[in-house]
This record gives sequence, structure tokens and C-alpha cells, in this order.
Amino acid sequence: MWEIEHMLHFKNEPILKGFVQFGFHDYQGDRYALNFDQGWFGKVKQNHLEWSFGACEPKDSLKHYQADISEPTYLTGMKDGTIILVSSGNRKVYKLQPSKMVLDLIIDGKTIGLKDIGNCEFDKHGHLWINEITGCRVWQFNIDGQLLNCLGDGIAGFQTDTVGYNEVRFNWIYDLRRGPDGHIYVLDSRNYAVRKIDVDQQQIELIAGTGQPGYHGDGGPALQARFGGDHKSEFDGPWSLVLDEEGNIYVGDTQNHVVRFIDSRKQVITTLAGDPNLETEVNDLHQAKLDQLRLPLICSLDYYNGRLFIPEWDGDLIILKKQALNHKVD
Repeated sequence: MWEIEHMLHFKNEPILKGFVQFGFHDYQGDRYALNFDQGWFGKVKQNHLEWSFGACEPKDSLKHYQADISEPTYLTGMKDGTIILVSSGNRKVYKLQPSKMVLDLIIDGKTIGLKDIGNCEFDKHGHLWINEITGCRVWQFNIDGQLLNCLGDGIAGFQTDTVGYNEVRFNWIYDLRRGPDGHIYVLDSRNYAVRKIDVDQQQIELIAGTGQPGYHGDGGPALQARFGGDHKSEFDGPWSLVLDEEGNIYVGDTQNHVVRFIDSRKQVITTLAGDPNLETEVNDLHQAKLDQLRLPLICSLDYYNGRLFIPEWDGDLIILKKQALNHKVD
């Protein structure tokens, strides 16, 4: 069970209280803010940035380093403290070792023909995976940026069966995350589906979705679910997903204005939060219930330590917390 712990409108609040549109925890639980418009990212500590990198220096940063960062969209951390950052505006991926405070360029997407870059995650073997959004491909690199595999041929497509690396096709990939099993989960957005890259078997398995848009399937198998679509929108389909420590999947079903939940054990899908009819005009921490939350444009998700962070593009950041189970003592 979940409850609303906190919500704020980050456009009207000091920036360090929120996550802006993009904010993430690393492997150790440290929190980072990414400013898409101003082109910087930094480590959040209390009411300031402990440090920051970027073309523009944020006013609350204690130490800033100039860097060729443009429109940062994703950050992930590794067990050894290494940070991986996606700078989508110039199609670059950087590696940061905080002990040295040196930002190294490891992947230049322009030189290898990437149309764009979405996210970057590492798998159970320490390899990096990048989703190319409009290019409909997923790329695998080693930690130093050497290309290992490219999944997809750049032509949009979809398979409901399990297929190998050389056969798979995607259609506009908006998100990509690592699961607790060390495999990679892909939000195949214009196919309205969630797919798993098994890095051991080198195959791709369909986890949720039929390939058709809609709002269907709650209470039933995730494979029969439909996620929201809007063919008039440039970014059609769901925009974001994240997994918790048990392998449960949370999908930011953007066009349906809800967060969907896929139970890892039962493979059943339900709606966790939001109102598909957007009947609630204003989010109110003291009055809102999960099914009354107004989520007009869910743009990202983050999960850490029993909390789900839901930012939407217009400025609300909503933090959900897992309710503690009360055990009755006889």
C-alpha cells in the first residue's frame, strides 16, 4: 500500500527542494538534480548543491566545474561510486569519478551515428546500455565506451515473441532502466509495451503491453494491458518506467495521466495513482487520494528506498511512500 508523503510545485519552490523534471538517486542513495534548460547537474546536499558541472553555474552550488553539458536527461550510479550522465543535447555520455571530480567523455553519439540519446544504464556485468529514442535502437558498450552490440536496425517494428539481439525491433524508446536482477528493461513507447533485455541469454522478452494503445487491463495479466496513446502528440505513448528492489515495475502512463504498477510475482497490472479523466484540478497534499492525483504530463520516475518520485512537466513533484505494515500482536 502507498500513501502521499509530499508534493510541491518545483517551479514555485527553491530548486533544491524538488527534482525539477529530472532528478535521480545513485547506487548509494545520494540525490542529484539535472537542469534540462540551463544545462547543468549537481549533487544535492541539504539546501544547496555540494558540487555541479555544466555550461551554466547554478546559484546554489558550492563548487562548480565548467563542462560541455547540454540538456541533461539521465544519471545513474555504479557500486564503486562512478556516475554516468547523459547529455542529450549534444548526444554525449560522461563518466564521473567523484573522488577525482573529473568528467570524462566516454561516448560521443554523433561520431557513431546516434540520432539522439535517452537514458544510460549499466547491467549485471557492468556494461552500459543506451536507448536511441527516435532511432529505435538500443546500444551496448563497455564501461569505457567501446561498442559491443547494437539492437535494432533503425526501422520501427514490434514482436510479441521472445527474439534475439539480431532480430529485435523497437518503436521510439523513451526510457530504459536496470532491474534488481541486473537485466535491462525497455519502455518501447510507440509500441505501448515494456520489454526485457536478458543480458545472459541475449534475447528480448515482452513483459507488458499488446502493441496497441488504450487504457485497459487493470487486474489482469500485464501482457494484455494497453497503455495510453495520443497520435497527435510528438511523444506518443508512455514516457517513463522504474523498478523497485523486488522487481516490480512502475510505468508513467503519460497519455492516460496515471502510474501503472506491474507486480513482479503475479505479472498483474493495476493503476497505482492518478486520474485518467483529470477531474481533479489541483493537487492538495491534505485532501488528495492516490486515485485523485492530477498527473497531466508524467515525464520521469525515480524510485529509492520505499519512495516513488513522480515529476510531471508542468511542475508538480509528488512523492509516494510505501505504508508500513502493522502486524497485530496476539
